[in-house]
Amino acid sequence: MSSYQFRADPAADETAPVIFLFHGTGGDENQFFELAGQLLPGVRRVAPRGDVSEQGALRYFRRTGEGVYDMDDLARRTAAMAQFVREQAVASSQVIGLGYSNGANILASVQFSAPELFDKAVLMHPLIPFAPPPANFAGREVLITAGRRDPIAPAGATQQLADYFEANGAETKLAWHEGGHELRQEELAAIQAFL
Repeated sequence: MSSYQFRADPAADETAPVIFLFHGTGGDENQFFELAGQLLPGVRRVAPRGDVSEQGALRYFRRTGEGVYDMDDLARRTAAMAQFVREQAVASSQVIGLGYSNGANILASVQFSAPELFDKAVLMHPLIPFAPPPANFAGREVLITAGRRDPIAPAGATQQLADYFEANGAETKLAWHEGGHELRQEELAAIQAFL
């Protein structure tokens, strides 16, 4: 079994849809737990805690600077997270992922390595500063939410990621707001509509 600390609903129904919640840098397994319950009442929630500390702030993988990823560490932690998701979702009828910032980045990285794992994914303010490998996302749905003035996840990189998912067969939606890296109400409305 994978070694992530995590928060989860009691698995009353192993076949129920499950949503995996990935926090941003400095967040934890509680960051989106209540929100997910409001967005998808009745879904089983699983929220793993990032196991990398960056000056006390929890993350899912190491980086050497803003937007500069330790690619070897990312590869190792992506494999570990994919294994964790498989273990937790073994009998689920539908597997959904929702991640913000660093959490969106680990979720996207897991998608690149295992396109079959998530039926639906919500990537909030992701930054993928590398070219992902070709993959088959046929039958998968992806929503990317972003701020046009995001200093951490530039609009051009966000558009490239959306283009990548679309080119590789995912039903892709991109929801912009006029702000920066913060979550906004219209973004949450887009997520609710998507889910």
